[in-house]
Amino acid sequence: MLKTLTVWNFALLEHVQVEFGPGLNILTGETGAGKSILIDSLGAVLGHRVSADNIRSGCDWLRVEAVFSLDEESLGLHEFLTQQAIDDSENMLIVTRQVTRNGRSTALVNGCHVTLATLKRIGSFLVDIHGQNENLALLKEESQLHLLDTYDPDLSEALAAYECAYRAWVEQKKCYEEKQQASREYAQRLDMLHWQDKEITDAGLREGEDEELEAEIRKLSHAEKIVGFVEESYNLLDGSGGGLSVLAALSQVRKDLGDMSRFDQSLANAQKIVEEAFVSLQEAAYELRDYGENMEFRPERLDKLQQRMDLIYRLCKKYGATVSDVLAHQQKVQQELLEIENYDDDIAALEKKIAALEAELSRKAKRLTELREAAARDLSAAIHAQLLELGMPQARFYIAVTPAGQYGPHGSDEVAMYFSANAGEQEKPLQKVASGGELSRIALAIKTVASSRDSSVPSMVFDEIDTGIGGRTAQMVAERIALVAQYKQVLCITHLPQIACMADEHLYISKGIEDNHAVTQVRPLSEREQISEIARMASGADMTTASIDNAREMVLHAKLKKESFRQQA
Repeated sequence: MLKTLTVWNFALLEHVQVEFGPGLNILTGETGAGKSILIDSLGAVLGHRVSADNIRSGCDWLRVEAVFSLDEESLGLHEFLTQQAIDDSENMLIVTRQVTRNGRSTALVNGCHVTLATLKRIGSFLVDIHGQNENLALLKEESQLHLLDTYDPDLSEALAAYECAYRAWVEQKKCYEEKQQASREYAQRLDMLHWQDKEITDAGLREGEDEELEAEIRKLSHAEKIVGFVEESYNLLDGSGGGLSVLAALSQVRKDLGDMSRFDQSLANAQKIVEEAFVSLQEAAYELRDYGENMEFRPERLDKLQQRMDLIYRLCKKYGATVSDVLAHQQKVQQELLEIENYDDDIAALEKKIAALEAELSRKAKRLTELREAAARDLSAAIHAQLLELGMPQARFYIAVTPAGQYGPHGSDEVAMYFSANAGEQEKPLQKVASGGELSRIALAIKTVASSRDSSVPSMVFDEIDTGIGGRTAQMVAERIALVAQYKQVLCITHLPQIACMADEHLYISKGIEDNHAVTQVRPLSEREQISEIARMASGADMTTASIDNAREMVLHAKLKKESFRQQA
């Protein structure tokens, strides 16, 4: 529910803070005072588009802040906020929207920055703004279908079950079509796959073979250099090439330290290090000697390795960067060959699975149709009753559910609303016969019926609901709005006293001049002030005792009417 709305620098609204209550909140005032601007500012925090042109003259920015209280029934909103990492643990939502003169827009929800798309999604859970566009949306087939499907919880569950079965059926059919399409290319592809598999198999590749070959080729290609390095290193260590060698010198140091240790143990640690170094270097010398004796240069071996490596390079160029990649490609080829060879079995299995899924889909579609037909009867009767209450005694309205002839994403039905406003006229599709005024009343009738069942959106705004009506019709429209307000918070701008007298909270919007600038103010009216405002709306500026008495009687009648609605609810 909307608790407060605070606006800075939005068109005529310099700084306005409005507190809203539960039930029916009526906004009245002189034409041009800024009533619609207040609703536009609410739209800003619901994700509607706002431009820099809305910024008040002489200002560089506008800002709108709305505070909403959340209840436990807002499960969809709680779930969405959790997905967006927005904390709503205190069941309160503070939404802020700011637009600067350069067109930059920022939106915050409980202190978290959100995109305009996210803000619009959040707004759809908070407020339903009912205006001319929403009336026109009612003419669309998908809107009529959605209205029917959300009327009954059992119907919503059946639709969800159908949609799940439909997705599974469509997925398997797509797989079937892809296999059939691929089958037309199998003959040519089979030859290529067999040739690739044979080429890789004939090569007899081993995992990591390329790395082993590269290492051995590198060794054989530099065999002469390696032999020279080994001989030089061995001679330096062992001394067989003449001169004093490392081991001979280290042996002398070892002997000197051994002799000295008989007189002084101070260098015992140095003696130990020399002993270990002598043993380690002697082992190194042996390894160098053995390596040199076994080292041989074989040109024929090098040539053979290079030929093998050339083969591997060619395969890698075709199938992958390494031998591992080539072998992985072969596995894919073999798997595809297996699938092609098992094509008939796979097709048969798919056909069997599709048939089973289609049988299940048919059962769910039939159940969905039965529930839709029952819901259509109930909803048609309820809307028809509301149309009678809205001053359309000759109106006939019903929702038709007819077979679509095929399965679709939302069932196998077509849903259409049929309407006739006058006696003796055949009912025709709503979009072909309903005038603007009739469509507005049909939409109000639908909102009245749906409000008692739909708790997903706690607040509703009626904008321009009283356009082109008056007298008895205005009274009946007022009663329908008051009935909706028994289940939801309602905000309604009106110029009609019949609607204004139904207010639970009456807000008066006025415009004045301060410092040569138009300034709009919003204030709640006391009961006495409300009676005066209703008298003004009914009789104009020249209020009389009779008009005051009439306004007082209208308010009293409205209280009695609302009390009867509360007892019905």
